[in-house]
Amino acid sequence: MLWKAATFNVNGVRARLDQLVAWISQQHPHVLCLQETKCQEAVFPRQALEALGYEVLIKGEKSFNGVAVLTRKTPKSVIMKTGDAVVDGEARFLAAQVHGIWVVNTYVPQGRAPDDPAFRYKLDFLDRVGRWIQERFSPQDPLVWTGDLNVAPEAMDVYDPKRLEGEVGFHPEERAKLKDIMAWGLVDLFRRMHPQVKQFTFWDYRLPKSFDRNLGWRLDHMLVTEPMAHRCVECFVDTGPRAQSKASDHTPLVAVFDLSSLPGET
Repeated sequence: MLWKAATFNVNGVRARLDQLVAWISQQHPHVLCLQETKCQEAVFPRQALEALGYEVLIKGEKSFNGVAVLTRKTPKSVIMKTGDAVVDGEARFLAAQVHGIWVVNTYVPQGRAPDDPAFRYKLDFLDRVGRWIQERFSPQDPLVWTGDLNVAPEAMDVYDPKRLEGEVGFHPEERAKLKDIMAWGLVDLFRRMHPQVKQFTFWDYRLPKSFDRNLGWRLDHMLVTEPMAHRCVECFVDTGPRAQSKASDHTPLVAVFDLSSLPGET
């Protein structure tokens, strides 16, 4: 069985609903993780997505943050809260077990500036999510941690590494934090599949014609355990949605896995 997972920071699910529905109808992911939905559960456009054949899990917040997981198969388990006050304090975390695979969807705080308390909160959030994963799972478990992680791990993941060094999103502390977490047994799936490709997932609205000039960052990731990494047959960034008018500043990241040899639920 080929199983497709995707992540997309929609930057307002109601504002991008038509684009989102069109993209889903084209790609048909089995699981889609959304970030920055920017609405409470009561006004989330659930019916439009259910009409496409998805079950919809939502953790919302008025005007800010917000995560959702869309699944074509009913999840076996769902975790809305970790019990950690930092991770659960805002609508930034949602996990579900589908097809025997745990999918952890996070919208990591942006951090504002290195001298802002929000940056320490970002590092703390990353650390606590990493600790939650390490305490609950083993590197041999089929696991996908995905979402807008708001960290560009390497120099080739930003358009100008010399100028951007030390900026939030490409700060050495957050890159080191992510590297330390991954050392437990997580693989940067896009980079594993495309070791030399300079490909971005985010282009800032504030930079004039940033998408046309390809002034981007790779901030959206799939970090997976080795059982998922060696079953990956394709991983790509779909820049089509970002090229549209009134688009999100992010674009989807997609991976396809061959689950034919995966033990457990299929």
